[in-house]
Amino acid sequence: MNTPAAGTPLIEVSGLKKYFPVKRGVLARHVADVKAVDGVSFVIQPQETLSLVGESGCGKTTCGRTLLRLLEPTAGSVRYSPEKGPALDLFSLPRAEMRRVRRDLQIIFQDPYSSLNPRMTVGNIVGEALLVHKICTKHDVADTVADLLVRVGLHADSRNRFPHEFSGGQRQRVGIARALALGPRLVVCDEAVSALDVSIQAQVLNLLKDLQEEFKLGYLFIAHDLSVVRYLSDRIAVMYLGRIVEIGTTAEIFENPQHPYTQALLSAVPHADPGAKSCRVPLSGDVPSPMNPPAGCHFAPRCPVSEARCTQSYPEHRSASETHRVACHLFD
Repeated sequence: MNTPAAGTPLIEVSGLKKYFPVKRGVLARHVADVKAVDGVSFVIQPQETLSLVGESGCGKTTCGRTLLRLLEPTAGSVRYSPEKGPALDLFSLPRAEMRRVRRDLQIIFQDPYSSLNPRMTVGNIVGEALLVHKICTKHDVADTVADLLVRVGLHADSRNRFPHEFSGGQRQRVGIARALALGPRLVVCDEAVSALDVSIQAQVLNLLKDLQEEFKLGYLFIAHDLSVVRYLSDRIAVMYLGRIVEIGTTAEIFENPQHPYTQALLSAVPHADPGAKSCRVPLSGDVPSPMNPPAGCHFAPRCPVSEARCTQSYPEHRSASETHRVACHLFD
């Protein structure tokens, strides 16, 4: 596992918000907002893996896509530090400049079935970006694609086949090759192994680790499988209802969780040893609606140790250590 040195962050996210408007009536009046991401801040260092974890619907995928401007943000900023030149505010870049920067920021989608065009060969899927960004000529693109496919564990002749001719794991390797084609510095892995069998998951995770070391990549790894996250991550950010409630190194999150929600998540992980004692933290009720989140701490209605002040104001992030921060009124 990499331990990135402190320095200029590769990506610095500050106060990121993404609201989806809710409109009703004949006149389509704006009546509310779904607050999918509500003030998220974090940094990713070069060659670091930061994982976003949390329940389905907490805003992990929306956060990753908004960071890349696949979704336009409601508020906040994302600063990217290229290899040369000053840091760039991605949300203020004009379209032409953003298109150039996209070479450095890529994504691996969750579903290897729907993320590949069924009417294009694998060679065209992987090679399209090479031609669009003029990285190589039409004469050279076939050899470049073949090299990429071999690097992700596929045969060079695979470039002449269509996506339906591959298994799920092989399709995800095609998606990885497509993400690597432009030589990125940051890759957003959006549930990149959740649709795969467990044995295939292990192969793809090992591939991602090898590629990170070879190409000096930073990862934003979005997942809900904590065993996968523990294997791959340098740091972990725990999200609940659009906000980060705890962030720290992998060891700090797993060995010394401070937020009640993080403790509940970890208590739900099954143990391989049937004789091991487990202390399950029960949660009552359902996840509140992001269209009408509760006042104060969003987790308070389900928290087994909440107090009156938890329902009155949202807690600020406090430091448990130099690298460990938690947003909870009960943390001292």
